Amino acid sequence: MSSLAVDDPPAATATPAKVIQPAWVRTVHWINAVAMILMIMSGWQIYNASPLFDFKFSKTITLGGWLGGALLWHFAAMWLLMINGLVYLSLGLATGRFRKKLLPITPEGVLSDAKAALTGRLSHADLTRYNYVQKLLYAGIIAVGILVVLSGLAIWKPVQLQYLTALFGGYEAARYVHFFCMAAIVAFLIVHVALAVLVPKSLRAMIIGR
Repeated sequence: MSSLAVDDPPAATATPAKVIQPAWVRTVHWINAVAMILMIMSGWQIYNASPLFDFKFSKTITLGGWLGGALLWHFAAMWLLMINGLVYLSLGLATGRFRKKLLPITPEGVLSDAKAALTGRLSHADLTRYNYVQKLLYAGIIAVGILVVLSGLAIWKPVQLQYLTALFGGYEAARYVHFFCMAAIVAFLIVHVALAVLVPKSLRAMIIGR
């Protein structure tokens, strides 16, 4: 008894996942995260040696153990942050990533997306595009990062870099600028981590790129 042979249907061709975060972005991102955490924790220990306000940071969240140790950690992380930051800025400008990802930023767009975010209606379906709130935050944190480095240099070398220190209004004023920039970075990191928890696929993209 003969039977008709039925060919198996062709296997579906898997569509490769779109690359959301290229390798160089992921690399500088994680290096920057490590450098920032080291700088913040050691910076808190340095702050405790000469507080600007009527409080000190708990030793459990500081790094270095004492002023000298904290300074060593802070300066080591500073060079890592500066070099990594220069690489990030150079590649971001050269590849056009900043222009494509962060521009344009409009007040209307920021207000609209902020309202949508607060009411739980902001879409995260397309991770290749930043909403206006993300654009503002990422552009802002780049500016704050540059400012925290410059104010840190003004504090570190107030004589050799006296013109830079003078731009901040003097040594003491530079310390306040440095502190508030640090506070802005910590606030950004809290929001950044919270969003990564709420939208886990964004964290996955920053780890494997897709």
